[in-house]
Amino acid sequence: MLSRSLEYFAPHHQELRKRLIRIFISIAMATGVSYLFSKQIAAVFIEPLLSASPMMDKLVYTNLPEAFMAYLKLSLLVGIVFSFPVILYQIWMFISPGLRKNEKKLARTVVFWGTLLFLIGVLFAFYAILPRMLTYFMSYARPELEPLPKLGLYLTFAARTSLAFGLSFEIPFLMVMAGKTGLVQAAYFRSKRLYFYGAIVVLAFLLSAGDLMATILLAIPLFGLYEAGIFLTAMFGRKKVTSA
Repeated sequence: MLSRSLEYFAPHHQELRKRLIRIFISIAMATGVSYLFSKQIAAVFIEPLLSASPMMDKLVYTNLPEAFMAYLKLSLLVGIVFSFPVILYQIWMFISPGLRKNEKKLARTVVFWGTLLFLIGVLFAFYAILPRMLTYFMSYARPELEPLPKLGLYLTFAARTSLAFGLSFEIPFLMVMAGKTGLVQAAYFRSKRLYFYGAIVVLAFLLSAGDLMATILLAIPLFGLYEAGIFLTAMFGRKKVTSA
C-alpha cells in the first residue's frame, strides 16, 4: 500500500519540485536585476518619507553592513513583486493537468487578474496608504523630538507594507480558486460576510499600523474585492454546473 502511494505521488512530487525551482530561479534573477538598481529603487521608496515632514532630510544607519543588507532585502522584496506573474503561472502549470480544457482557459484568465490585482494593491499602498501613514507617524516630530529613521528598518517597512497590500488585494483570486476546487461555494461567503468583514477590518488596522484613515482607505476597497469575489465565485460555479 505504501509503495503504491509513493508511486502515485512521485510524478506530482517531481512536477512540484520543477515548478518550485523555476519560481526560485525567477525570484533570484529578479532580485539580482533589482539589486543593480537598488540605489534608485531605494530613492523612490525614501521620497515619501522625506515629503512627510519638513524636519526630514536624511536617513541614518548605525552599523557598517546595514546599508548593504537594507539594499539586499529591498531587492529581494522587489524581486518577489516582479516575479509574481511567474509564480502564478507556475502554480497554474502545476494544477492544469487536472483541469478540463475550458477550465485551463479560465485559469489563464485568473492568472492575469490575479497579477493585475496584486500590482494594483502594491501601487495603492505606495501612492495612497504609505504617504498618509508616514505623515501620521511624522506628526509626532517636534524641535525637541527629532526623528532619526534607520535606513534598513524604513526600507523594510515600506517594501513589506506594499507587498502585504498587494497580497491583500488577492482576495477575489483566492475566493475563486477555493470555489473552483470545490472547497466552498459562493453561498458560504455570503452567509459568513459579517465575519469576513470583521477580519478585513482587523487586517486593515494591522497593515496600516493603527492609522484610522489608512485603515478606512484599505478596508473599503477590500470590502469591494470581497463582494467581487462572491460574484465571480458564483458565476464560475454556475458555468461549471452548466458544462457538466
